[in-house]
Amino acid sequence: MKKPYLFALLFFAGLLFCQTASAQDFVYRPKNPAFGGDTFNYNWLLSSAQSQDLTEDTRSDRQFGSNADLELSDFTESLNRQLLNQLSRQIAVTQFGEDGLEDGSYTVGDFQIDVATTLEGLAITIVDASVGEQTQIIIPFF
Repeated sequence: MKKPYLFALLFFAGLLFCQTASAQDFVYRPKNPAFGGDTFNYNWLLSSAQSQDLTEDTRSDRQFGSNADLELSDFTESLNRQLLNQLSRQIAVTQFGEDGLEDGSYTVGDFQIDVATTLEGLAITIVDASVGEQTQIIIPFF
């Protein structure tokens, strides 16, 4: 006889301590101000990104050298850029003009430029002698 009372007592105790389960909706709030987050997070995100940045700034390494070295290297880079720009314009004009560009090798500063006619089109190979990098551009025939 004790068992039915014990069962009833446990049942009512369980009902007494049970609570209804409730839940709420999750709301996404972005942190980045670029995606709708709080604009005051900008400084925190920027400082966090800068502390994780492992790349080195080449300009800051050169600031301890003399100003003349910096200006000379900037002038050299600018001159090389202008020569390559002029050469690329000349290649485009002469290739698509009546005469065309002649095959051969050209040297511009630290760059060795080889021009050759292939089955695919006009192949221009540019080799940077100071770094050893090579780039090939193929202009197809039309």
